[in-house]
Amino acid sequence: MSAKKVLVVDDEVHIVHVVAIKLRNNGYDAITAGDGAEGYELACSEQPDIIIADFQMPVMSGLELIEKLRANEGTRDIPIILLTARNFAIEDERQQELQISQCIAKPFSPKELLRTIEDILYQRELIAGN
Repeated sequence: MSAKKVLVVDDEVHIVHVVAIKLRNNGYDAITAGDGAEGYELACSEQPDIIIADFQMPVMSGLELIEKLRANEGTRDIPIILLTARNFAIEDERQQELQISQCIAKPFSPKELLRTIEDILYQRELIAGN
């Protein structure tokens, strides 16, 4: 079985670095992007199993990225975890409309993020019947 592919999209280099190391140390294939536009290109070409995107980024925000991914046939069903600044909330109906699997506030624990990724991927496998 090949490693699950995780796309990490964040303009904060240290966050991308920490998350990518945590993922790779746990058997995931981590792909990284520094902004939403680059993240969108990689999502389309790499078809990751799950995407972690920051809300606030230059070029294209996390929400704009998610809207583009949801409008694209090839990426519309990829689960997405949105990283947000502390005290920033997205309305529940907006979260459901964009099918955001989970919102996690920064600063976050890489261990908590990893557990969230595993939970989401496990749920998807159950639903898919694998």
